[in-house]
Amino acid sequence: MNNYFALTVTEMGIGKIELVVIVAVILIFPILFVYASKNLDAKGVFEWMMEKPNDWIGKK
Repeated sequence: MNNYFALTVTEMGIGKIELVVIVAVILIFPILFVYASKNLDAKGVFEWMMEKPNDWIGKK
């Protein structure tokens, strides 16, 4: 017995604009996440701290 249940996009109340936003976020988020992860690794932060020791939070 195969009973499938699904709602269409219009039944969920998602319009064209919302659908475009959802697709854009799905495409852009992974790219930005990988980019930010590469720039916020421990080695990168440590190198920044050694380059600019007077810019540390709480130093002033």
